[in-house]
Formats: sequence, C-alpha cells, structure tokens
Amino acid sequence: MRFEKGHKAATKQRIIDVAAAKFRKEGVAAVGIAGLMADAGLTHGGFYAHFNSKEDLVREAMEAALDSTRERMDRAASKDGAGLEGLVRRYLRPAHRDTPEQGCAIASLAAEIARHDISTRAAFSERVLAFLAQIAAQLPPGMPDEAQQSTAISILSVMLGALQLSRVVTDSALSDEILASGVDAALRIAQTPQ
Repeated sequence: MRFEKGHKAATKQRIIDVAAAKFRKEGVAAVGIAGLMADAGLTHGGFYAHFNSKEDLVREAMEAALDSTRERMDRAASKDGAGLEGLVRRYLRPAHRDTPEQGCAIASLAAEIARHDISTRAAFSERVLAFLAQIAAQLPPGMPDEAQQSTAISILSVMLGALQLSRVVTDSALSDEILASGVDAALRIAQTPQ
C-alpha cells in the first residue's frame, strides 16, 4: 500500500508527540513501546521503521518537549513586555503544575535523564543551556556575563524546585503557596545578581 508524501514524517511526529506527553506524565521507565504505539494508533512493529531504539525516541521526544517549553516561555516573556516576570509566572502557575504531560521536561525528567546515555544527556544539556540563555536575556541590562549565567542558573533552579515540590505535596493550599513563593524568590534573585 502506498502512502501520501510526508506520511512517514507525520507518523514519526505523532509517535514523538505521544511519547513526549507520556514520558513527562509517567516517566520514561514506566512507558513501554507497545503501549506507546497503541496510544499513537500504530502497531508495535511499526516503531522500528522510525527509531532504532527506545533511547532514540527518548532523545527526540525530550528535545521536542523542551523546544515547546522554550517557545511558550518566549511568548510569555514577549507578551506585553512581561519579560522575566511573565516567563516566571507562566512557568510557576497551577496549570503547569497540574498538567505535567504538557509541561517542562526538565522538571519531569531530569532525574531519569541523568541515568541515560551520554548522547541523550548531551541533547538535554543543550536544551538546558538554551533555557538558561533565555532567562539571562530577560535579566536587567548591564549585568556582567558571569553574573548573568549565575543568576540564570539560580532562577532556573528555583523554578524547577518549586514546580517539582508543588507537584509532590498533597495539600493544595501548600502547593499554591510553593508556587507563589517560587515566583517571589525567582524575581528577587533577578534583582540581586549572584
């Protein structure tokens, strides 16, 4: 059976999109290829027409998820000149906490990716560096480069930690307080360079 031009690329993208959501929600180790392919509406055997291994899919899905997060953060920072505050508030909001399958893969997958092979970790690192540069670009002008990098690292660390903690606690009021405290802390760090 012949398929339209672009069918293979579209099918691969569908697998990546399903995997990116499932990995962020359930974790990489918990997601099997057969179930993932079924969720994408495909057969298990079709997986190997697109990827050599699960590790290849993990890398591509994680890259797609992180690129998507960075694009959303760019829009948040650009919207009405919101800058860093818009980026931080968008990241540390209840909707992001409540939908990990659509959220930041750094917060969802960092601990797992640390155990993956060097090529996956290198791709992840590249996206982390891009996110740090995105944050640094929103810092007050005139800050020395070393201070920008250190401050961006501190802000990202606060954002990631606050998001992860807000997802862990069972008390919804405490979870909201963690998000709000994370916003305050991240914005304070931006005003006091490291």
